[in-house]
Amino acid sequence: MDNDTNKTVENEMQLPVNARRTDPATRGGAAPSVDRLSDLVCRELIKRATEMLRFSYAPYSNFKVGAALMAKDKKIYTGCNIENAAFGPSNCAERTAFFKAVSEGTKDFLAIAIVGGKEGKITDYCPPCGVCRQVMSEFCDPDEFCVILARSEDDYWIYSLRELFPMGFTPDKI
Repeated sequence: MDNDTNKTVENEMQLPVNARRTDPATRGGAAPSVDRLSDLVCRELIKRATEMLRFSYAPYSNFKVGAALMAKDKKIYTGCNIENAAFGPSNCAERTAFFKAVSEGTKDFLAIAIVGGKEGKITDYCPPCGVCRQVMSEFCDPDEFCVILARSEDDYWIYSLRELFPMGFTPDKI
C-alpha cells in the first residue's frame, strides 16, 4: 500500500450502512472494531488476499487460500496456503500472514480478510480452521479483532474473533 492509500485507510475507519456483517440481534450487538472497519479497508484487504491466491502452493488439495492481515499501525501482511506431501507441515494462509508479521516484530492486529476456493476460484466464504483461530487468539483481542470472509470485494461478512472462536485457549488461561 502506498502512503496515500494508507492515509485514506486511516481516515476510513467508520463502517458504512451497506457493510455486511452478522445480524447484531444474533450476536448481542456488533463488536466495536466491526463498527469502525470501513468498506474501503475491507475492500483493500480482500483485494490483497485475492492477489495471494496466485502464490498458493496446493498441489494436493487444489484448494487455494489467500489472506491479508492488517496490523494496528495499518501495515498489511499477506499470506497464502503452503501444502506439503506429509500434510502435517502444511501451513494455512492465515498463519502464514500472522507468522510473517510476528517474525517482523508486529504483534497487534485489527483485521484479516480470507478468500479461497478450488483451483483458486472463489465460490463461497472460506472460514479459518481451528488452528488458525487459535493462532489469532494468541495475538488478538477476541472482541476487537475482525475476520472478513469474502467471495468478492462486494460480497463479504465481518465477524469478531469471539464469534468464530467463542471459547479459545488464550494466554490468560495459563
